[in-house]
Amino acid sequence: MSAFRTLDQADVKGKRVLLRVDLNVPMEDGKVTDVTRIERAAETINELADKGAKVILLAHFGRPKKGPEAKFTLKPVADTVAEVIKRPVAFASDCIGPEAEKAVAAMKPGDVLCLENTRFHPEEEKNDPAFVDALAKLGDIWVNDAFSAAHRAHATTEGLGHKMPAYAGRTMQAELDALGQALEAPQRPVAAVVGGAKISGKLDLLGNLLDKVDVLIIGGGMANTFLAAQGHPIGKSLSENDLVQTARDIMAKAKATNREIVLPIDVVVAQKFEANAPTRTVDIDSVGPDDMILDLGPRSIEHAVSSLARMKTVVWNGPLGAFETKPFDVGTVQVADAAAARSASGGLVTVAGGGDTVAALNHAGAADRFTYISTAGGAFLEWLEGKALPGVEILRAK
Repeated sequence: MSAFRTLDQADVKGKRVLLRVDLNVPMEDGKVTDVTRIERAAETINELADKGAKVILLAHFGRPKKGPEAKFTLKPVADTVAEVIKRPVAFASDCIGPEAEKAVAAMKPGDVLCLENTRFHPEEEKNDPAFVDALAKLGDIWVNDAFSAAHRAHATTEGLGHKMPAYAGRTMQAELDALGQALEAPQRPVAAVVGGAKISGKLDLLGNLLDKVDVLIIGGGMANTFLAAQGHPIGKSLSENDLVQTARDIMAKAKATNREIVLPIDVVVAQKFEANAPTRTVDIDSVGPDDMILDLGPRSIEHAVSSLARMKTVVWNGPLGAFETKPFDVGTVQVADAAAARSASGGLVTVAGGGDTVAALNHAGAADRFTYISTAGGAFLEWLEGKALPGVEILRAK
């Protein structure tokens, strides 16, 4: 972690700390329905407050298009933050200007203040220099604890790092440690489990992973395109026919670089995609013209599990079947459970991320036994693709 400046190097006592956190949480009827991201931010907020900092929370919420919109206010989120961190959280009705300046001026060491949604100002996403200056006036130090927004070069995720001393918060630090452990300096051999519906969104990902991992396990709808590229019948399965040649190119690259690609050898098919539809398990050359491939078959599950048994590190992105609909969750559940069991016993480092991935691993009851689960979506994917993330690069020790 020495490549990044962290709170271990920061003197925060009595300082105004602009802390960028991820408070973009799900809401229903004005209530937060999942506090995972707030719980992740709590460690950094409490540490700073305990050290006598004046903690000023910066965050966006939703995608307001016309300036301030009542449905995108952070006020109810700030109230939930107070419940989670078990200390009062004041609220300012703007993130810059007189309202924000007055609220910051009233703070004492150890206080926590949440500023209003930064995206109420379009200058946030434009990384506008005048907006950055207006924010920087409010603080002495900037701490970025929002890895999930680190792929965006916005004012609060990157711009402030050019204006003030910049540090990684504890959530950011944990994320960077886990990702480095998974792909930058991993224990080998390394496998990547990649699923989900489409290759098209993950072409850069597959290319980068082939350079980094020893085994690539492909499932979900994505596997169908690879099966079609090998000449297997896939019936009416979800597939990207225009990317069949791309799939062939990826397999050729794997062969040339001595990387192993694990694809299904038997599959669960149905003629209707609905809960508890009649299903058959067939080998990959016996898929009928009206069949849809919706999950891994038992031999494919066994093959994936035995491949993981040889690994020291696993990176996971995407489900291995249509897991939201029973009985097409079996492949995802069994492979995830096998990885989680080895991870819990200390034999395997498991790092996973992406929205569908987290949902799938929670469904499998495996998430709490993985080494690290990233709550980031786009940032996690771009990191896996080998892209530099602006909100991370600005934190590198110079």
